[in-house]
Amino acid sequence: MICNAEDLSPDQMAPVEHLLGRRVHAGEAISVRTFEPVSVSHERRLEIAEELRKYYAEVDASRSPSRKKKPTRLSLRRCEAFGPAIVPIGENSP
Repeated sequence: MICNAEDLSPDQMAPVEHLLGRRVHAGEAISVRTFEPVSVSHERRLEIAEELRKYYAEVDASRSPSRKKKPTRLSLRRCEAFGPAIVPIGENSP
């Protein structure tokens, strides 16, 4: 269910703002959806978390290490585009 904030009465707006913890502006749209939470035991949540840790460790291990690159003229030009506050440091500095 989606409705525009400006279409709600003050009696309807009050609980919405209470649930959100802030005022709702007239130009905002409000969406309400209900669902039944999944019942997962604490032990199963821990198992899932451990499986995710292993998965991401494998992904990280399979990634090639990033190489440290020297700054190029292009990257120095990009720095200069931000103004004089960014000063390149190093052997390639102008």
